[in-house]
Amino acid sequence: QVQLVESGGGLVQAGGSLRLSCAASGSIFSINTMGWYRQAPGKQRELVASITRGGSRNYADSVKGRFTISRDNAKNTVSLQMNSLKPEDTAVYYCNFYPAVINFWGQGTQVTVSS
Repeated sequence: QVQLVESGGGLVQAGGSLRLSCAASGSIFSINTMGWYRQAPGKQRELVASITRGGSRNYADSVKGRFTISRDNAKNTVSLQMNSLKPEDTAVYYCNFYPAVINFWGQGTQVTVSS
């Protein structure tokens, strides 16, 4: 059974940076497109960035130029480097496959950006 565990969230001032990590157990990680998602209070969960097995990346318009998604297939990890953070980036961040698989939503990691 694959499990996805997010870490790296925290409280940061606007303009700061955070790096999120997602560790996956299970061999299917390396053959799947992975994504980082976020859910802000009162809003629907949205896709922030995705990365294919081969490293092709896509980003939501709201984070382009500020966030970078990466993966290490050998270590079964996917990361999200977040720079120039804004208060509107405040949310719980999750990793999952893309498209998301409902059974693999984890607890997420809270990112709070103060103004």
